[in-house]
Amino acid sequence: MHMPFSVAVAGASGYAGGETLRLLLAHPEARIGALTAHSNAGTPLGQHAPHLRGLADRVLAATTVEELAGHDVVVLALPHGASGEIAAALPPETVVVDLGADHRLADPAAWAEYYGSEHAGTWPYGMPELLHAGETTPSVQRAALAGSKRIAVPGCNVTAVTLGIQPGIAAGVIEPDVVAVLSVGYSGAGRSLKPHLLAAEAAGSALPYAVGGSHRHVPEILQNLAHPDLRLSFTPVLVPMSRGILATITAPLAAGSTAEDVRAAWATAYADEPFVQLMPEGQWPASGWTTGANTALVQVTVDRKAGKVVVVCALDNLVKGTAGAAVQSLNLALGLPETLGLTVEGVAP
Repeated sequence: MHMPFSVAVAGASGYAGGETLRLLLAHPEARIGALTAHSNAGTPLGQHAPHLRGLADRVLAATTVEELAGHDVVVLALPHGASGEIAAALPPETVVVDLGADHRLADPAAWAEYYGSEHAGTWPYGMPELLHAGETTPSVQRAALAGSKRIAVPGCNVTAVTLGIQPGIAAGVIEPDVVAVLSVGYSGAGRSLKPHLLAAEAAGSALPYAVGGSHRHVPEILQNLAHPDLRLSFTPVLVPMSRGILATITAPLAAGSTAEDVRAAWATAYADEPFVQLMPEGQWPASGWTTGANTALVQVTVDRKAGKVVVVCALDNLVKGTAGAAVQSLNLALGLPETLGLTVEGVAP
């Protein structure tokens, strides 16, 4: 028999916090406690997330340690750089899940270079499907999450690139020269009011950003793929959709590798994964197929004339890219079935 757990969500009025609440409302063991915010404190959640009808009347409290303490689980859906201080003050027996970047990177120098502040430390990484050195199927990362009291949820773009290309790196069927171009929905840019996020600016237009290796997800992808000679070109592009990521990733085919070797590498890596699915040959994933679901849909092929392996990975940036990964990892930390409260069924059209 499973045991219910109480959970507080800080940053509940944002996209990531709201999506976490949507999933937790459907989780059979979650009991939702304190909901907190910063500038929106004192207002009802329904003013900011009217789709969450079960919590619409709940008034958002200020985000303080006192408000969050006393719960079994605390989810921090806060801006980058804001989680470290709060997390450090929470009791060690509390399971803390950080949706921000504060605890993802292992290298303090990489954090300082890309975020420009003091590194808050490194937590177990909330990607159960992550392949470690020598693995062709995931197991090490799940063991690291089991029973953990601290979880750092990956970045959404990082998840798409990592899940897309890691089988090829692990199996050695591609050269470590990776180019990733991602079409990203506007919710990936957060909920702040900025001119380039207005509908008048975004509708009918595609906008690249953080070009030339400057995106903060670059060191996280390099950390995940963990190849000493890896070269990565990473370019995200905002496209006029509210949510979703479609990542197109290419790398040279390794000498001596065949199309059959390539297909086998991805099929082996994800054969038993509930949430990462290799599509039937010839069927290419669309971002809309993953809307609302905790799935990453992957397809791979060999462009024989170019000598390149081409991978496409689709996922919902707010679910498998953020809140779904958080709940999936939380389940492992609490000793619950990994799939509890999560769905692979998308919403279409």
